[in-house]
Amino acid sequence: MKTFATLTPVSLAILMGFAATGAHAQTAAADDKAEAKADTLQLERVVVTGTSTARSKMKQSVSVSTLDAEQLQNAVASSAADVLRNVPGVRAEASGGEGNANLGVRGLPMSDGGGRYVQLQEDGLPVILFGDISFATADQFVRADYMTDTVEAIRGGSSATMTTNGTGAIVNFRSKTGKTNGGAVGLGLGLDHRQQRLDFAYGTKVADGLNLQFGGFYRIGEGTRNTDATVENGGQFRAALTKDLGQGSYLRLNLKSLNDRTPTYLPVPVTTSGSKINTIQGIDPRTAFFVNSRFANDTVVDKNGNTVNTNPQDGLAVQVNSIGIEGQFNLGNGLSFSNRFRKSDITGRFIGVFPAGGAATDAANGANQYTGTTPVFSAHIFNTSLDDMGNVFNDARLQKEFKLDGNAKLTATGGLFSGIQNIGQTWYWNRYNIGLTGDGAALYDNTGKVTTQPVGDATTTWGGCCFRNLDVRVTAMAPYAAVTYDNGPLSVDGSIRFDKQRGTGTQKFGDAASGNTWNPAKTNTIGWSTSGTSYSLGGNYELNKGMATFARFSHGVTWKSPDRVVWDADVDSGRAPYPVSKIDQFEAGVKYRTQGYSAFVTAFLAKTKEGAGFELTTQTVKENAYKSQGIEAELAASFGDLRLTGGFTLTNAEITSGANTGKTPRRQANLVYQVSPSYVFGPVEVGGSLIGTTKSYAQDDNVVVLPGYATVNLFANYEVARNLTASLGVNNLFNTLGYTEAEGQGNLTNNPLYIARAINGRSARVSLKYSF
Repeated sequence: MKTFATLTPVSLAILMGFAATGAHAQTAAADDKAEAKADTLQLERVVVTGTSTARSKMKQSVSVSTLDAEQLQNAVASSAADVLRNVPGVRAEASGGEGNANLGVRGLPMSDGGGRYVQLQEDGLPVILFGDISFATADQFVRADYMTDTVEAIRGGSSATMTTNGTGAIVNFRSKTGKTNGGAVGLGLGLDHRQQRLDFAYGTKVADGLNLQFGGFYRIGEGTRNTDATVENGGQFRAALTKDLGQGSYLRLNLKSLNDRTPTYLPVPVTTSGSKINTIQGIDPRTAFFVNSRFANDTVVDKNGNTVNTNPQDGLAVQVNSIGIEGQFNLGNGLSFSNRFRKSDITGRFIGVFPAGGAATDAANGANQYTGTTPVFSAHIFNTSLDDMGNVFNDARLQKEFKLDGNAKLTATGGLFSGIQNIGQTWYWNRYNIGLTGDGAALYDNTGKVTTQPVGDATTTWGGCCFRNLDVRVTAMAPYAAVTYDNGPLSVDGSIRFDKQRGTGTQKFGDAASGNTWNPAKTNTIGWSTSGTSYSLGGNYELNKGMATFARFSHGVTWKSPDRVVWDADVDSGRAPYPVSKIDQFEAGVKYRTQGYSAFVTAFLAKTKEGAGFELTTQTVKENAYKSQGIEAELAASFGDLRLTGGFTLTNAEITSGANTGKTPRRQANLVYQVSPSYVFGPVEVGGSLIGTTKSYAQDDNVVVLPGYATVNLFANYEVARNLTASLGVNNLFNTLGYTEAEGQGNLTNNPLYIARAINGRSARVSLKYSF
């Protein structure tokens, strides 16, 4: 077994606890008021995400980070998932644009795309039930804007029992509610790329006990990668109307309408020599984007078998319309009831260029081989219609508080989560020859002449695998219960959850023999059911107002998205059990704060046994066991006008089954770190962040290396006049080349062709914001 130290996470946590206790002994005479006032990590902030009882971070036995509206603005993030770069324990590979991000946490495997063990929420309910749906990851349906109040991220802990499919982490985007009067309007412009963006938000008291909040944005442009087309166009509007019923009770109506079109950034051609990735002349992975005005309509077949024209410039197009009702009701005598409900209609399309071999030698994808002299690569167009990704979720919770002897109390919670998740997608992937250049690439036929047409259709792409229609409805029900005991500085809690899911629907395939439409003989009826139990036990002890220790064990179950599983006909029909991933986690840590300093340090150990699932781009079924251990730390310090925040995650992970036993799971770095200083002088605030990672491996075979890298982001805010602020933000200041994923894809002119996705190159924007 590989180790980065002779100490286990458990012993490290114990040592940290003793060290913190020693520090406390030396400062026992410190002023308690001064300690309580110092809260650079917001340890006194009340947390509701992923927990059964609303309490401060200092009292919770979970690892949780909070990003407020100011931190979100200064993060210079290009997407909702991009803000998670600043959360310890989370590895956010937000290199795909506004969606399609890969999210990992604490060494849990990133064996497929998306974030299988991370559940993204909006106001306490899942955005999508599964975090790893192909072409429909949860982050692409979320936009952070002026309406966003905070982002709470809980890692491990009770996330296994407080939600479905969130065993590794829950990330909750919480909205403003109009409780604070006032608003803001802002205009942003790209300096080195075409983009205009208008943001706005306003909250007010409408009547006695009635608050209104609304906000959103609209933007248009080309995105951060150069193209001669307008590939950004759309926006979002959200609103919340809250009625205060007194005594902590309220009723709220939430509305959201998102209609946005953004570019899809996928891997680009590279080559390898040994373990090293090499760029191809003319293709810069930081800026290469193959969709431009030369791309004509891409003709596909829809779910009804009709031929339709689509525009590749639409990229990642999403439409979300949702309505939600939530309420909290104080019933007296320590009894309360809460309920969250939301119905979302979600549709869209995912179009992106995916390099898949060299046209000159790749006969497997079509009978006609390229005979021209212009260097080209073969590309499959991931043209996927999101016919219906809508859902309905409800979470009802009843809670009773019992007073015990002295100051002790017992809180019992019972809840029921229920929902329906639709997964309706149609795939039709044509094949093109694209010029081997990253800027203004043209399309070529098989003789080397410029064209606008594909050289192969979906009946031949990857053997015809991707002429597919999936229409699945997953119904989910999960009763859960939790008990919390509080007695002075001690808090102990336990929780359990039983998830049951059922999937019904059809899966259809088309082919040339059926006239380029759906073949009735290739239609599978889907009908399966699955269930699993999760549980968690944790405790927290406050040594004083400035220090607490905690420990927790949890066992959680997570399900892969049906689109990754129903390639197996036995699972389709229910003859074989639906694969379940099981995760055991132990964590222990220390929370410490004194005047101007804060620290939240957690040691963790996780074991994962993952159910089988199909990965499309590598055409392989993945099923392995994994182990990870490490330390995550979130740190902050304040020196007058100088503030410094940061963190790191040290992880030792290995594969514990199969042909790659003993090797490091793909894309898992030993160290990921963040450092974010800021300084205020007069009307000016300047700051930035250094975000870095050590090397990792592209695949589980540990052959090709993704080099370590660090990016620098800068921001500057200047108060031009009262309530008027001008801002400058620069992402990836030094134009660092950093790869987030890579894999082999056949040959390119008799050389191995690898493809790799990189973070975006340098981009800068300015904005003007007026607050009122």
